[in-house]
Amino acid sequence: MDVSQSKHYGRDIWLAWKDLCLAVSLTGSTIRVSVLILASLCLLQVYRQSQRTTRIRGPQSPSWVFGLSKTVVNSTATAVLFERWAIEYGPVYKIPVFFGQSRVILWDPKAISHFFARDTWLYNQTPFNNTAVQIMIGRGILWADGESHKRQRKALNPAFSAAAIRSLTSVFLDAAHKATIAWDAEIGANQGTHSAVIDAQQWMNHISLDSAGIAILNHDFGALDGHDSDVVHIVNESVLPANVSHDVIMLAQSFPSILKLPWRRTRFSQKQSLIFGKICHEMLLRTRKEKETGGAEHGDKSCLGLLLKAEDSGESAGMTHEEVLAQARALLLAGFETTSASMTWALIELARNPDVQTQLRNECLGFGPSPSYDELTNKLPYLDAVANEVLRVHPSVKETIRSATEEDVIPLSEPMRTAAGTYTDSVCIPKGTVVVVPLAALNCSVSMWGPDAKEFKPSRWFEENEDTRGARETLHGYRHLMSFGDGPRMCLGRVFALTEFKAVLFVLVRNFVFEMADGPGVQIVESFGPLPRPSVVGSAEAGGVPLRVRRYEV
Repeated sequence: MDVSQSKHYGRDIWLAWKDLCLAVSLTGSTIRVSVLILASLCLLQVYRQSQRTTRIRGPQSPSWVFGLSKTVVNSTATAVLFERWAIEYGPVYKIPVFFGQSRVILWDPKAISHFFARDTWLYNQTPFNNTAVQIMIGRGILWADGESHKRQRKALNPAFSAAAIRSLTSVFLDAAHKATIAWDAEIGANQGTHSAVIDAQQWMNHISLDSAGIAILNHDFGALDGHDSDVVHIVNESVLPANVSHDVIMLAQSFPSILKLPWRRTRFSQKQSLIFGKICHEMLLRTRKEKETGGAEHGDKSCLGLLLKAEDSGESAGMTHEEVLAQARALLLAGFETTSASMTWALIELARNPDVQTQLRNECLGFGPSPSYDELTNKLPYLDAVANEVLRVHPSVKETIRSATEEDVIPLSEPMRTAAGTYTDSVCIPKGTVVVVPLAALNCSVSMWGPDAKEFKPSRWFEENEDTRGARETLHGYRHLMSFGDGPRMCLGRVFALTEFKAVLFVLVRNFVFEMADGPGVQIVESFGPLPRPSVVGSAEAGGVPLRVRRYEV
């Protein structure tokens, strides 16, 4: 902190102390002394904290009420916006948000690694995130922090190991083959065109739901077979617009209880949670009963079965019945939502990039119809590149937001200029600071991925860019991407999601050619929410992604 700033804070503290002395002089002597001592200690603490806190630069606020929140939300190029601010104000900067508050944005790789290493302990969920996650999913692993998070994650680890996912690969392939049969039937019904228009979003929902149901709960929802149920209905509704204004969401950042009001999206989330919770409870009771009678000892390879097995053997670190139920619901909802959206984006990008689609198809045709887990993981490099590029350009979660539970000193990769004009190789933030890692923007940053960072380009995964390699390798996430996060909260189901993603894409691209139903230039937009969904502007169904599919003929 510079001398003038120190004097400024010192003057404010001195004036506040004088006012307190005047106020307490009107009280009795004993109370007067006690209050004065306590007040002096508090003011001293504030003063010392202000001296330690680094003065971070950032853009000016256009509005005390909303700050730059509306600018960020309404921007069609947030990645460009965040990177431009990083270049102008430094790799750690602050942006003003609602009611005069501000958030600290981390762009520096070393600072980001430090942040993720201390996630769930030094950095916890904000009250807004806590409330939102509890409404949507419940108090499972996505809600927990600290020791509770560590204990729950330890219990879930065996269900998401490579060995566990290896046995589930056939489940993902079967779901994709069911979709293939259904699309063949639709194409056959259109004899004049030899093609059919399908809603990619809805079909990916059904593939992901049936796959997740069997893999997580050992239960087939039958969405791909046309079975009608509450779960299928709620899944189809999940792509509809949230119909909650941006202003309400921004206001809820400061007053989280607003989320509990009967908004349409809140009612939908509660209904979705109730329906998924009910089926999870039924499957939990069924699985326990089967285990008691010995009927599920050998055949059940689901996540729920492995979780209960670990619980019985004492490996689940003492998870209660309610926690097991919360995990099943969280895994089902989170796994279905994220993978479905990623697969939808994959089909969109293949339809918009026919050369990529052709190259991927040629690689997949070199294998039999049912590749093993190891082949999907290690023997199909272009499929791997396409999957990585979809995750890079279209991550399911756009940013990570946490609140510092205590003062922290964040290290930097290189010295940064402060608002005082001095340079520092670390940033000190006070307790209560809201810190943001803009995952989606980092995935498309020029500094880490080169001048073509905003383009969908799978071939980049076979190229070496020495100019940006150092910056990327400081980030320890999957393939140096931020799509799955990092640290203690790094996505537990990433191997599950990647295997399903690759298995489904492998089957579909071998059998069909994809085109945008409304032409290659159709506009794609994302919904506003915690897990944004793509949709085609002007499609008949809100949230729809119509694609024209035709059988691939050799």
